[in-house]
Formats: sequence, structure tokens, C-alpha cells
Amino acid sequence: MPVTWLASTLGLSYAARDPHHTLGRELSLQSNYLLINFDPVAVAIGPLEIHWYGVMYLLAFLAFWGIGNRRASRQTWWAWSQQDVSDILFYGMLGVVFGGRIGYMLFYGFELLIQDPLSLFKIWDGGMSFHGGLLGVIVAMAWFGRRTNRSFWQVADFVAPMVPLGLAFGRLGNFIGGELWGRLTDVPWAMIFAKSTAFRPAETAALNDAWRSGALDHLARHPSQLYQAGMEGLALFLILMWYSKRPRPRAAVSGLFLLGYGVFRLIVEFFRQPDEHLGFLAMQWLTMGMLLSLPMILAGIIIILFAYHNDPAPAKVNT
Repeated sequence: MPVTWLASTLGLSYAARDPHHTLGRELSLQSNYLLINFDPVAVAIGPLEIHWYGVMYLLAFLAFWGIGNRRASRQTWWAWSQQDVSDILFYGMLGVVFGGRIGYMLFYGFELLIQDPLSLFKIWDGGMSFHGGLLGVIVAMAWFGRRTNRSFWQVADFVAPMVPLGLAFGRLGNFIGGELWGRLTDVPWAMIFAKSTAFRPAETAALNDAWRSGALDHLARHPSQLYQAGMEGLALFLILMWYSKRPRPRAAVSGLFLLGYGVFRLIVEFFRQPDEHLGFLAMQWLTMGMLLSLPMILAGIIIILFAYHNDPAPAKVNT
């Protein structure tokens, strides 16, 4: 039935898992909010399980490869080949994974890292930091630029517009995984995340009953993952793609990326729940995400001003 399919697709798993519910009961839910409880496995073929996180990473890398090749062929002033796009994608993937994990452990899990240094390699336990991933990608771009006799900014300006779309897929992965949720709220579009409740994964039936009764409505939260996917993901992608459609002063595109991401992330941090083991750093509103985004905003402004001051009339070809 359409309602059953929609409920299952949205993670409202009660309809698919309990055949005794009737359509009338499905449509008479007392809760005011959606319950987000996706199956983390997107596809299972025998013993092989493909998780949604893996799907999102794959879509992000495919999007980068496709858009990068399109820009390389149509915006010839970049002087990039398809092989260049494939190479920077490979190095960038390494930077994202290693930088993201190391950054998470340093910024958000330092105590655990001290207690158990091997936790750095336990990627399956979760934990990736955008700011750490960014540092990893910066290292990858510098290495690639050195190998291809390009300046760092020539590489960064080409790469920057394609990064936000990958971030959007990553935030959708966070949403499907029911993690990094927002703060408590009663806005009409608020959602209840199963992992934010006291129910364990094996208690699906009890969770669904409590949700239907409205007993979990006080746990409704901002879907901040979707805010991030829309702002630092899709919106920033469109802004940068428009801005980079014609030659700009060297480093200006990269500066706009830093500025745009920092501003959007700073805004979302007012709706996102701080990491439990960190909480608010000061004054009951300052979070680690804000603290890490403020330098990005400052750096973005400085780089843009520097770019237009030193290269007000950019050349048509970057060589």
C-alpha cells in the first residue's frame, strides 16, 4: 500500500514490520512528528551488506568526478584533463578519510584517543570531522599541485565548487543514520530520532508504540542534518558553481568556499545539538563547531581581499 511504502521509506518502520496494523490505524497516529529510524543497511545480498553511509560516500565521489570532468571540458581556462580530475579525486578521498578521522579524534574524542590510541583506527565505530577532512584535503591538494606543477590555489579553486555537493550527501548520511541531530524544539517540521531516545535498537516495537501514543513528542528535535545539507551543501554548491563560471582572481573561489561554509555552519550550530561529551564550551551557547568555523570565516574574508588586491584582472588560462 502507498502509506506502507512511504512509511518504510521514511524510516517509519512500524508498517512494514507489523502486518496486523490496519490502514485506519496507520492514518490515526497521535504523534505530531515523524519518527526517524532507518535501517542502516541500504542493500543486503546474502552476507554482503551495503550501508547507507557507503552509498552516500559513493554518490559524493561520483558527483565530484562527473562535475569535475564537465568543468574541465567546458571551462578550458582551468587547463585540467580528465586524468587530472581522477587523480585529485583519488588523493582527495584519502584526505577525507584519514583527515576526517584524525580530526574527529583530536577535536571531539581526544580523551578517548589518550585512553585508547587504537580507537583512531576504529572507523566502524563512527566519527568523522569535516574540519579534519578539510585539512586532509588541503594536504592532498598541495601534494597534487606539487606533482603537476600547479600552485596550491590553482588546484583549490578548481576543487572548491564541487566539495559542497559531497558535503550534502554526507549530511544526508547523518540524517539516515539518525545522528548529529538538532536541539529540542516544537516547530512543525521537527522530528524524533530513535537514537536520541532511551530505547535500544532491539526494542523497535516498544519504540513505535511509544511514538504512536505521542509519548515521545517532547523529544522532537530540529533536523539539523537537513539544514546542513541544504545550506553548506546545496546552497553553497550553487553559489560557488555560479561564481566560478568565469575566471576569478586566483584564490578568490577558495576564499568564498571558506567564508560560505563558515557562515552556514555557524548558523546551523544554533540549531544543532552539541556533542554530548563536549556540550557547550562557554556561556551556554558556544559550541566546538562554532569555534572551528570562526577561523574559516576570517580566513575566507582575508583570502578574498588578498585575491582581489593582487589579481584584480585574472588571466583566462591558469598554467
